[in-house]
Amino acid sequence: MESTDNARIPLENAHQIVLRWDSTVSEDARARMIFEGDRQEIDHYLQAIDEIQRSMESTTVSDDDDDQSKKVNTTIQIAMARLEDEFRNILISHATPIETESLTESISSTHLTSQGSSSFSEFHDSDDVISREEDSVHTIGNSSLERGESSTTITTYRSMSSIREIDLIPSDSIYDLRCIAERMITAGYFRECVQVYGSVRKSAVDATFKKLGVEKLSIGDIQRLEWEALNAKIGKWIRAAKVCVRVLFASEKRLCQLIFEDLGTDADEACFLETVKAPVIQLFNFADAISISRRSPEKLFKILDLHDALLDLLPDIEAVFDSNSSESIRVQATEILSRLAEAARGMLSEFENAVLREPSKVPVPGGTLHPLTRYVMNYISLISDYKQTLGELIVSRPSTGSRYSDDLTTPDLDFTEHEGQSPLALHLIWIIVILHFNLEGKSKHYKDNSLAYIFIMNNIHYIVQKIKGSPELREMIGDGYLRKLTGKYRQAATRYQRATWVGVLYCLRDEGLHMTGSFSSGVSKSALRERFKSFNAMFEEVHKMQALWLIPDTQLREELQISISEKLIPAYRSFLGRFRTHIEHGRHPENYIKYSVEDLETAILDFFEGNAVNQHSRRRSQ
Repeated sequence: MESTDNARIPLENAHQIVLRWDSTVSEDARARMIFEGDRQEIDHYLQAIDEIQRSMESTTVSDDDDDQSKKVNTTIQIAMARLEDEFRNILISHATPIETESLTESISSTHLTSQGSSSFSEFHDSDDVISREEDSVHTIGNSSLERGESSTTITTYRSMSSIREIDLIPSDSIYDLRCIAERMITAGYFRECVQVYGSVRKSAVDATFKKLGVEKLSIGDIQRLEWEALNAKIGKWIRAAKVCVRVLFASEKRLCQLIFEDLGTDADEACFLETVKAPVIQLFNFADAISISRRSPEKLFKILDLHDALLDLLPDIEAVFDSNSSESIRVQATEILSRLAEAARGMLSEFENAVLREPSKVPVPGGTLHPLTRYVMNYISLISDYKQTLGELIVSRPSTGSRYSDDLTTPDLDFTEHEGQSPLALHLIWIIVILHFNLEGKSKHYKDNSLAYIFIMNNIHYIVQKIKGSPELREMIGDGYLRKLTGKYRQAATRYQRATWVGVLYCLRDEGLHMTGSFSSGVSKSALRERFKSFNAMFEEVHKMQALWLIPDTQLREELQISISEKLIPAYRSFLGRFRTHIEHGRHPENYIKYSVEDLETAILDFFEGNAVNQHSRRRSQ
C-alpha cells in the first residue's frame, strides 16, 4: 500500500478522522473534498483508513468484541463511501476530451502503403507534436508519481511502433487515485472502484469520440445511409480510428496501468475494458456494417481504404488489447478485416458482371467515346493504384465464358496466352475483354457500317492510351495484350477505309470510259461526265456526314485524315490529269469538275471534327 508517512495514528483517533468526513452527517464534509485540501489533511485521512484496516487484519474478533467489530465495519463503510466520492471527483476534474485536431495530423502514416486515390493521402507525416519528452515513460514507483510534482496536465508522447501515448491525468492526481484505489480494493470494494472509474473515463472517451465525429450509429443505421453520405463518413472514420487506437485507447490503457497495476485481481485490465469496450464496439460497428452491406462496384475503393486502414491498425489493436479478456476485440477486428476482403472480391466480380451486361442501346452520336469506356478505364486505372492490396486479395482467375460453349452472351479468355500473369492482372484483362465485347454489341446499333468502325476504333484506341498512360496498369496488362489491342483499333480503321472509300475510289477507275469500235476510238465524254458526277455526289455525301463524326484524339484523327489523303488525293490527281481536258473542252465543265486537288485536301481536314460544314465553301472557284 502506498505509504503516506511512518507516523501511526491511534485507532480511536482514526475513527474520529473518518467520521468527521462523513458527508451523511456533516454539512462541512459535504461542502469540501478532502483531496482538494492540503497535503497533510489528505495524508491524515489515508493514515486513519490504513490504521483501521490494520486493526481488522490483526484482530480476531470474539463475541466480547462484537461491538468493536461493528464499529470498525461501519467506519470502513463510511470511509469507502467517502473515498468513492473523492475518486469520482478527481476523475471528473480531469475528464476533458483529448485535443484531436493536432493528433489527427500527427498520427504517423509511415506504416501505411499509401495509394494515390485512397483516403490515406489525407494524412500527413508530422513530427511537430511528437513528444517533447520522448523518454517520459511513467511507471508505478517512479519519482515522477510522487507528490510534490506539477499538478498541471502536460501532454507528452512516446513512441511504441505507431502508438502515441499521452498523459490524460497529471501525475500527482494519478498518485492520489492510486492511493484511493489501493485502499478500496484492499477493503473489498473492487467492483465499486471499477464501476466509478469506468463510468467517468467512458464519458471522457465518448467526448473525444464526439470531437472525432464518431457517431453512435447501429449497423442498421449505417446500412440505411445513402452512399454519398457514407462515402464521406468512411474517410472521417479512418482518421478517427487511427487516433482512437493509437492515442486514445493506448493512453487509457496506460492510465489504468499507472493507477491499478499490481493491485491484484487484474484491476488495471478490468478498468480498461470497463472504460473502452463499449466505445470499441461502437467504433468497430461502422466498419462491420460496411463489410456486410450491399456490394456495388462504386464502393470498392472506399472498402479498400477501410481494409488497408484496419490492416495497418491491426498490430496496434493487438498491442493495446493484448490480454486474454480482450481477445474478443482482437477477434472482431480480424473478422471485420476478413469480411472487408471478401466484400472487395465480391465487388470486383459485380463490376465485371455490370460491364458485361451494361444494357444501353442508343448509339453515341458521331461514333465518339462511349461513357462506359471512360468509366471502365478510369475504374481499372484506380484498381491498378490499389494493386498491392488487391494483388493480395485476388487469388483466383476470373470466371469466363468457354470457347466450347454455345453461350454467345459471354466472351472467352484464353489463359494460355497470359501465362505467368497474376490473378489480378487476369481480372483486368478480362474486364477489357468484356468491355470490348459489349462495345462490339453496341456498334451493331449504328446503321452505317463505317460509323460503327469509327466507334470501335475510337473506343479501343482510348483503352490503349489509358493503359499506356499508367505504368502500373501497363505492367499488369502486359505489352503482349497491349499489342493485340493496338491491332484491333488499327483493324477497325482499315475496315472503315474499305467501307467508306472503296466506292469513292471506284469512280476514279479508267474502266468503262474508253470507246472501242470499227469507226472510232477514244474517251466517252458522256461516261466521263457521269463518272465525275458520281464522284462529286459520293464525296459530297461522305464529306457532309463524316465531318459530323468525331474522333476526339487529335493524333488519331490526323493519322486517319492523312491515311485518307494518301489514298484519295493521288488517285484523284491522276484521274483529273488524264481526263480534265475532255471535260474542259465541253460545255459547262464546272458542273462536272467541282473539286480541285487542293479542295479535296482542305475538305479532308473537316473529317471527324464533329462540326457541320458548308459544302460550297470547300469547292474551287471557277
